[in-house]
Amino acid sequence: MPSNEIKFPENSIFLVTGCAGFIGSNLVEALLNMGYQVKGLDNLSNGEQKNVDEFIHHPQFEFIKGDITDFNTCLNATIDVDYVLHQAAWGSVPRSIEMPKFYEEVNIKGTLNMMEAARQNLAKKFVYASSSSVYGDEPNLPKREGREGNVLSPYSLTKKVNEEYGRLYKELYDLDTYGMRYFNVFGRRQNPNGSYAAVIPKFIKQILNDEQPTINGDGNQSRDFTYIENVIQANLKACMACSSAGGEAYNIAYGGREFLTDIYEGLCQALEKEIEPKFGPERAGDIRHSNADISKAQKSLGYKPQWSFEKGIEEAICWYKDNL
Repeated sequence: MPSNEIKFPENSIFLVTGCAGFIGSNLVEALLNMGYQVKGLDNLSNGEQKNVDEFIHHPQFEFIKGDITDFNTCLNATIDVDYVLHQAAWGSVPRSIEMPKFYEEVNIKGTLNMMEAARQNLAKKFVYASSSSVYGDEPNLPKREGREGNVLSPYSLTKKVNEEYGRLYKELYDLDTYGMRYFNVFGRRQNPNGSYAAVIPKFIKQILNDEQPTINGDGNQSRDFTYIENVIQANLKACMACSSAGGEAYNIAYGGREFLTDIYEGLCQALEKEIEPKFGPERAGDIRHSNADISKAQKSLGYKPQWSFEKGIEEAICWYKDNL
């Protein structure tokens, strides 16, 4: 949970879009546990009803079933809201290559709708989900803000456009926007199902079920896997940041680097299984290596990630054992 140094006025109202999703539902839970009033917006096309059901009877929670591509829905949802945590989006690089127009509609138009609604209803902060995929083909490690390459997928492009709108809304309208460039977030409630599922929950489920997982490529890809608690902290720290930090995008990660084959072997060991993986073709649009420089978020947001990969993966394994 967030540290005791994160405090807002008692009557603060938060809006979490994508509240039925992985990151959104964890943000809702954290805020409710801290005693704040939370609105949640989701059309349940990508999130899961059970994630909303956990909070539906909480006296401080209001669920709004609606779509961010409808501006009036966004406008009504942001009435009286102090802080917008905009997580609603469609993820997956491969799926975006198959559905570019859909990603344009949801990830760009939907985010612009939310940003404009927040502006019109005088929200104090607008914190939104970006992605490490905006670094594209820039080869240097660690990844550092201001040093981006050519994006490699429609998904990445949508996040890059979101960041440009975030910059403009700060410069033109003085809306404090903060782009969270998430690096491979994992943890409780992350969906392990489907062909576009994130690798860690998918591996855990397959290993538990004695299925043979497929590793795309040679398995020597590396990622800066980031436990969900660090992401919760980053979003709340952004809501507390000085206005001068607005209009910017920030790497949100732990700052480590894990290789897929090592992760798979570690999961097998932790789950006491011996299953040889299959190796498939590399996925189009994927970045080979990813590792974040988090110094900008540390300096400007006061971001202090507390959860290492090792600590997070232990918690994630326990959660999936109990919930799969």
